[in-house]
Amino acid sequence: MSYFLILLIVLAAGAVVFALVRGLIAFANMRPDDVDAEGVTASHKKQNEMMFARVKYQAIAVVLVVILLAVAGSNS
Repeated sequence: MSYFLILLIVLAAGAVVFALVRGLIAFANMRPDDVDAEGVTASHKKQNEMMFARVKYQAIAVVLVVILLAVAGSNS
């Protein structure tokens, strides 16, 4: 069970890194002239989307670590 949880934690951490890198790429490719009707750039929308994805994956990873600690504590 703990090996499965560790694998899930590693996958969640990888998703965090992926979302972070995509957000940084969107930040690097920011074009001020690419504006929608509300005055928001497309890269800004992508940055916000990736930020929320990163926070979501970080929360998943933290919950998995707590579950892993609970499982490991009950086995000892």
